Amino acid sequence: MAHRFADMEAHDPDADWSLPGWLYTDAEYFDVEVARVIRPSWQIVCHVGDIPKAGDYHTLDYVGESVLAVRGDDGLVRAFANVCRHRAMRLVEGPQGCAKKLICPYHAWAYELDGRLSGVPMRGDYPALDMAKNGLAPIGVEIWRGFVFVRLEDDGGLSVAEMMAPYDDQVAPYRFEEMETISPVRARERAVNWKNVGDNYSDNLHIPVAHDGLTRLFGKSYAIEAEPWVDKMSGRLVDRPSANPWERFYQKHLPKVDHLPEENQRLWLYFKLWPNMAFDLYADQIDFMQWLPLTPTTTLLREMCFALPDDRREMKLVRYANWRINRTVNAEDTWLIERVQRGMASQTYTAGPIGASEVCLRSFAKKIRRIFPEARQHRAPAPGWSRRPRAVTE
Repeated sequence: MAHRFADMEAHDPDADWSLPGWLYTDAEYFDVEVARVIRPSWQIVCHVGDIPKAGDYHTLDYVGESVLAVRGDDGLVRAFANVCRHRAMRLVEGPQGCAKKLICPYHAWAYELDGRLSGVPMRGDYPALDMAKNGLAPIGVEIWRGFVFVRLEDDGGLSVAEMMAPYDDQVAPYRFEEMETISPVRARERAVNWKNVGDNYSDNLHIPVAHDGLTRLFGKSYAIEAEPWVDKMSGRLVDRPSANPWERFYQKHLPKVDHLPEENQRLWLYFKLWPNMAFDLYADQIDFMQWLPLTPTTTLLREMCFALPDDRREMKLVRYANWRINRTVNAEDTWLIERVQRGMASQTYTAGPIGASEVCLRSFAKKIRRIFPEARQHRAPAPGWSRRPRAVTE
C-alpha cells in the first residue's frame, strides 16, 4: 500500500514530516481540534447486545457532552443528549441502566424512550412551553455490525460502514453481530495527548524495538497498510515456542475456531478507525479501544472485550493468557507514549522526518493537515490564529 500513498503525496512538500510537536500540547489548537475532528466523528458506545430490552441504555461522556443510547419500546436504538430540556440536569447517572421512562431527578420532567417529552409537573406554569418541541435533543446514531456508534455533529462525513468498506470482507467472518461483552468497560486516564495514543497504535517501527513479546509471537510477520479512513496492522503467530510461559501457553492451547477461515486461526489483526478507535481481532476474542481527549495533555482510554459464546475450558484459559500478554504490551506502550508526550513539549522539537514505510502515520498526518493548514507549521502560530478566517484547502 505504500506506493499508493507515495503517489498521493508526490505534490505535498510536508508528506515526509510528522505532525509538529505543538499540536500535542497547544490549548488553542486542542479546542479547534475537538470542534473540527472529535465532535463530527463517530464514537462507539456499546454493543447492541448490551442493551437488549426496551429501556436498556448505555452512556458515553466525552468532550463536555453526555450521550445516552437507549433501546425504545419499538426495538430501535436511538441516541440523545443526556440533558433535560428544562434546567440542563443530567437524566441518568453511570455507564448503564434500564428505565421505563427517563425521569429528570431535578424537577421530574418525563421523557419517553423515543425522546418525546410526555410529562411536566405544573405544565400550565410554563407559558413558553411547547411539548412537541422540547423532546430530548437527538444525537446521530449508527449500528455497524452490531456496535452502536454516535456522532455529536453531522459534517457530511462518511458512515462507519463506508469507512470500513475496504476491509468489510475481512471483518465479516468474525461475526461481530453475534458477540457478547465478556469484560465491562475499563477506563484509564493517561498523561498524553490523544493523538499520541493513535500514532503509537499504528506505528510499525517500534514493534521489534519495544515489544519483545510481540516479536517472539510474530517473528518478522508484522505488517501494516493504510486505506483512507482505516489503518490495518497484522501479525501471524509463529510455531517456535516462546520462552515466555503465557505466550507459549497461548501458542500451544489456542483452540480451533470453526467459523474462521484457516488463515485466520493464528492471525492477530488490528484495525484503527479514524480518528480515535481501534479493534483488535483474535481468534479467541476481539478487543475494542477508544482514546477520548480530555485536555491537550490528558486522554481517557476506554476499553471493552467481546467474544462469541464458547464454554470450552481451553478457550477460557487462552483468553486469560491473551489478557496477560496484552497487559504487558499495554504497559510498554504507556511507558513509551508518556515519554513521547514529554518530548513533544520540548522547545527543541518541531517535527520529525517520517519514513516511507510509515504509511499509517502519513495517512493520519495528511488528514490533519487537510483540516488544519496551520498543522504544516513546525512552530505554533501567534495566539489567536484560530479566530482568523480559515484558509481553504483541497
